[in-house]
Amino acid sequence: MNTTTLTPEQAGQALHPLDDALVLAPTGRAHEFSGRTTPAYWNMVGPYGGITAATLLQAVLQHPDRIGEPLSLTVNFAAAVGEGAFTVQATPVRTNRSSQHWSIVQLQAGSDGVAQVVSTATAITAARRTTWGVADTPAPAVPTPQQCTVLARDHFPVQWLRQYEMRPITGSIPTQWDGCGETSLSQLWVRDAQPRALDFASLAALADVFFPRVWLRRARHVPAGTVSMTVYFHAGGAELAATGAGHLLAQARAQDFRNGYFDQSAQLWNEAGLLLATSHQIVYYKE
Repeated sequence: MNTTTLTPEQAGQALHPLDDALVLAPTGRAHEFSGRTTPAYWNMVGPYGGITAATLLQAVLQHPDRIGEPLSLTVNFAAAVGEGAFTVQATPVRTNRSSQHWSIVQLQAGSDGVAQVVSTATAITAARRTTWGVADTPAPAVPTPQQCTVLARDHFPVQWLRQYEMRPITGSIPTQWDGCGETSLSQLWVRDAQPRALDFASLAALADVFFPRVWLRRARHVPAGTVSMTVYFHAGGAELAATGAGHLLAQARAQDFRNGYFDQSAQLWNEAGLLLATSHQIVYYKE
């Protein structure tokens, strides 16, 4: 269980950028931790949604009362997280023999100094048992990471994208915003730009690594933002450790675009073809 509580200054010197962003310290109040945003994972108007998801999960992971490993995480992005300090309250609301249910709230002071909810989440942790299993969603046949070209990170206007090494296979960001998109499917190899062993927090962040599906399907740069995201963790800690700092094959597509919202379904496999996580989102877009 990770209980490291370095100061931001110490974290900036000693930690990987992801671990720096995930530093949480107990406040002394029950179930509450303090954190702060970092420039490395900044998006257009706030932190990258994946780092918010990873931060809320991190509060559960380092909670002293946690049992088991993450099974699912649902994050609802209620408002843009501003630059600076925030608190996270992670409360185990029900503990069963092999599963535990969590309620998580992220709060940040508004312009009037009053704490406001910016994100809410629920999570389930569980003790995994060895049972019969089958891979019913095999990894697609694609070129190896070494056969795919790395997307230049200095091309991106936002900082969080520079934290990942991306090797597109199909469905990269459009080169022409001419309204002639034909598919919402993306496939790419991805991993941290600075090598880091995979764990649950980093996997949660990677589940949100895709460009908005509406950008691909329409080839128009319309405003879009995730409203709610759920990640299902199919692999346990030992399988994530075996994946190490290797590439993940990430695939995403939408099913429907309508009345200002679209969905996204995604899968992430390791290089050995093991399905590590699946993800679903509902996303707002503006015309």
